[in-house]
Amino acid sequence: MSLKGKLNRLKSHMSLEEKTETVKREPEENVPHLSKWEELDAKPFWFDGEYCLVRERTYDLSFQHGLYQLGEFHRAVSLWNERDSLHPLSSKEHQSHDLFFFDTETTGLGGGAGNTIFLLGHAQVFDDKVKVVQHFLPKPGNEVALYQSFLSRVNTKTLVTYNGKAFDWPQVKTRHTLIKDQVPKLPSFGHFDLFHAARRLWKTRLESVKLSHVEKEILGIVREHDVPGYLAPMLYFSYVQSQDPDHISGVLTHNEVDILSLITLYTHLTHRILFPSVEATGIEQYEVARWLLSAGEKAAAFDTFKAAAESGSEREYEAKFEMAMQLKKNNRMDEALPIFLSCAKAGSLKYKIKASVEAAKYYEHKEKDSKKALSFATSAYLAVKEKDQALKTDSEKEKAELLKRMKRLGNKMG
Repeated sequence: MSLKGKLNRLKSHMSLEEKTETVKREPEENVPHLSKWEELDAKPFWFDGEYCLVRERTYDLSFQHGLYQLGEFHRAVSLWNERDSLHPLSSKEHQSHDLFFFDTETTGLGGGAGNTIFLLGHAQVFDDKVKVVQHFLPKPGNEVALYQSFLSRVNTKTLVTYNGKAFDWPQVKTRHTLIKDQVPKLPSFGHFDLFHAARRLWKTRLESVKLSHVEKEILGIVREHDVPGYLAPMLYFSYVQSQDPDHISGVLTHNEVDILSLITLYTHLTHRILFPSVEATGIEQYEVARWLLSAGEKAAAFDTFKAAAESGSEREYEAKFEMAMQLKKNNRMDEALPIFLSCAKAGSLKYKIKASVEAAKYYEHKEKDSKKALSFATSAYLAVKEKDQALKTDSEKEKAELLKRMKRLGNKMG
């Protein structure tokens, strides 16, 4: 072999050794307090000379989180698959592991590029376990490694979040835009935002529909020694300065509980939506019925309004009025009229007005009984005045329309 050939061969060996040494050296590069991270079930993930920390935790399906064992989520998905439901939370044609429970922790509550996500947490429910994975940013310059590790694990079927449509996922999109040429594309998927469901069902019952309040008041989840979410940014900045995992471990636990609570909340909402007559309170039944109606499930909505009307709750007359309106739209006014009359006599002022107007329309146009129609129109007018006096409002347009109706009916009577 020529001298030149020997040198080229030696050069290739040297290059290979250098590459091997680089690959070996990278994981051994100093990760501050690595032993503490390992105690937290976290390991470094390396990419292109940067690292993030990936923490994995596994739960048995029998683990009790609030009112439910985590494994009861499988039954919730099965129930949706047994029904041809149009409901926005329906997981029909999903398997349990297709739902990707997702939550973030950020350096602030505002939006925009100045707000950094330092923790991406997610969970999936498998046949034999629940797996929670968290991707942690050890310093602001390592976002490429963070998103590389996250996007290699993300499920692309359906996200399940709590206010994630308005906050978490837009933040992910913003941060991803800054490094999109160095990491995989964001996937397309469906999105179940349970915040909107909680607000529908419990906004009048709870002081706030923050997840922590829903956990305590609805789901029976009690957090002990929990780090409040508003402290997360300060604790992260403290960690960045010290690199000591002790400063951030409480935030990791807080995020982990948030994610598990999404599993419990989805299970609970499924029971409330699919079995409102059995599972839900009267107020919940009324709100579920309205939700079903807006989703186009008219028959299920009617049955649920009926259950709410029979519950004796404070939504009794609202539910009765909605039943009557559905009957009217289906040309079943003979069934609707007694319900309207009931609401006109004993309902709240709001529904007394609505029901009285419906009765006035019926007697004027169907029965041609101007006297009865005028009586109900007058009753509605007086109820509007009473409502304005009680609430210190001025319903001028509503009163003008009723006066116009009363005048017309008076003319008809001669």
